[in-house]
Amino acid sequence: MRILITGSNGLLGQKIVKQCLKNKIEFIATSKGGNRNSDCPDDRYVSMDICNKPEINNVFQAVYPTHVIHTAAITNVDYCELNPEECREVNIQATRYLFEAAKQYQAHFELLSTDFVFDGEKGMYKETDDVHPLSVYAASKVDAEKVLLKSDYKNWSIARTIIVYGTANNLSRSNIVLWAIDALQKQQPMNIIDDQFRMPTWADDLAWGCLEICRRNKTGIFHLCGPELLSIYQIVERVAGYLNASMDHVKMIDSSTLNQPAKRPPRTGFDLSKSRKELNYNPKTIEETLKELTD
Repeated sequence: MRILITGSNGLLGQKIVKQCLKNKIEFIATSKGGNRNSDCPDDRYVSMDICNKPEINNVFQAVYPTHVIHTAAITNVDYCELNPEECREVNIQATRYLFEAAKQYQAHFELLSTDFVFDGEKGMYKETDDVHPLSVYAASKVDAEKVLLKSDYKNWSIARTIIVYGTANNLSRSNIVLWAIDALQKQQPMNIIDDQFRMPTWADDLAWGCLEICRRNKTGIFHLCGPELLSIYQIVERVAGYLNASMDHVKMIDSSTLNQPAKRPPRTGFDLSKSRKELNYNPKTIEETLKELTD
């Protein structure tokens, strides 16, 4: 097994690299520009622009991957709403380029996707539930999934996930749990919504699930997230409870007051039955992960 990882400078990409190193899995890490992950050996890294088809082909020709885990994407939902063409180029067209290369080299192609493909009216979604995107970002992920779903090449998988959190090197963005830890410890004022419900996912668990799909040569759609459905306010509350920190500076607000450009699904969450059964996926609760995040 030789895995090509896109988005290796991101949180999930770094966790996949970490587990590949730990388990002696052969890999090549790729992102646009230099290697920002100090734990990734430079001889395992190559710069690759996923929107540049010739560059992709050159990397595939040099590496000959047996598996591709495609984590790279624009995931800032409001940025995508305001920059729809760029969003579609990175999230759909680049997926098409990479998938075509994977097909040419007969490699397994794994696409990372999102709970936002659903409208949030039902919640606790199964892999077989119909998608209904509410935003430009969500629509781009649905269309990226369709690149795989409509292909005659069937050696692919889709790993959908929800609010990924954790620590890594030189990240360009923070995440809800790290932000909550920092703000609660400093007793900084926080305005937190209580009308959106998610199942926050520890990046290490997600990386394990993504690799397990490859190790077991699984195809199709898999839902990989944390084990508990919580409002965003409840997530912060759970972090505060673990830290024994006061919630006095935390104000509960309604999401409608934020005036965000992109519409969000009110309640997602995944039914994890398939992943538990086929992958032996057993994700950790927030409390189980906080020890590693706060030590």
